[in-house]
Amino acid sequence: MIKRAAITVVLLAAVAAGFLAGVRYNRDAAVSAAALRGRRILYYVDPMHPGYRSDTPGIAPDCGMALAPIYEDGGSPGSAVARAVAGTVAISADRQALAGVQVRAVERIASSEPLRLYGRVAPDETRSYRINIGIDGYIRDLSPATTGSRVARDQWLATVSAPDVRTAIQAYLVTLDIVDRSRRTGDSQVQLDIAAAGVQQALDRLLTIGMSRGQVEEIQRTRLVPPSIRVASPADGFVIARQVSIGQRVANGDELYRVADLTHIWVMAEAFGADAEAVAPGATARITVPGRRTSFAGRVSRDVALQFDRDSQSATVRVDVDNPGAVLRPEMFVDVEIATAARSAIVVPADALIDSGFTRTVFVERSAGVFERRDVETGRRAGGRVEIVKGLTAGDRIVVAGAFVVDAERRLTETTADVRTP
Repeated sequence: MIKRAAITVVLLAAVAAGFLAGVRYNRDAAVSAAALRGRRILYYVDPMHPGYRSDTPGIAPDCGMALAPIYEDGGSPGSAVARAVAGTVAISADRQALAGVQVRAVERIASSEPLRLYGRVAPDETRSYRINIGIDGYIRDLSPATTGSRVARDQWLATVSAPDVRTAIQAYLVTLDIVDRSRRTGDSQVQLDIAAAGVQQALDRLLTIGMSRGQVEEIQRTRLVPPSIRVASPADGFVIARQVSIGQRVANGDELYRVADLTHIWVMAEAFGADAEAVAPGATARITVPGRRTSFAGRVSRDVALQFDRDSQSATVRVDVDNPGAVLRPEMFVDVEIATAARSAIVVPADALIDSGFTRTVFVERSAGVFERRDVETGRRAGGRVEIVKGLTAGDRIVVAGAFVVDAERRLTETTADVRTP
């Protein structure tokens, strides 16, 4: 009997406890429902684009998500936690999963990503030749060589008629006769040296005028005065500029042709901001042409420092490149990959950044589902990743995917705060 009474007392106590818990739950629910009913909805907004508003609930037309209500007392569902800490925004785990928001801890790693730049092919200045005329005259004849043509050393390019050249040629012939006579008569070495100096001076005059060495040698051999000047290419290469036509009058100093040896060329690449700091003299480089599989090895020039271009606000990097077959031609655009030294840095995916043009921002997770907007300073960009030089430390958990969703929620929260402000 005693045992049965004890069991009865226990059962009655359990029923009473359950009744009290139910009453308390119903009371809390009633209070919560009353509070919810007391919140008047002003309008609904697109969670992804808070600028879109609707007077009725529904689905956002651009992203397919449910429109979020904006209440008269401020905020949207789930924003209470965010309002507790200024500058933060809260997003539930379900909404994060739906929008593809991913969070990851950043690490400081050793990175040696190649620096990728755009470049332009230019002739090697030490292998470029300007062919000028050193006397007034007229173009009487031209070779078929035009811009882009391959020419050989001493290949004839043009014939220039210049009556005044006869005086220079005759002076050269006179000096040759003096040397010959001095040798025949057995003049002293001093007299021979003086005569040889006169020959060299007359020869330099003919070369300055624009006469080819082959024509000078012919004059020396035949001792005849030619009626015109034959202009020839000074080296093997390509014609990269032709400035004359038949019958054209030319004046002393005019440029007729420009020839460049393209077996070795320069690639001028543009580096902006932090990229310029990563370029080291002598660094190896790989040059490729868009749409072609062939690549060329190069090296950043050791002899020339980076040059700043005021128009593009960039640093110009010169890469020396061997160009067998002259595949790379002047003014051709190319892709440049420059090897860089490994260095320790915090690197984040490019998708983690919100770039307004003035500031660069990431979202740091303060606690589960609560994100803080933080401005950062960036460095190099390579392979879809961005170096963070200021604003983050190793171990910070940031949004690496779906940052635009978090930013949209932040804007939504700010819009709500503006509505509540009288």
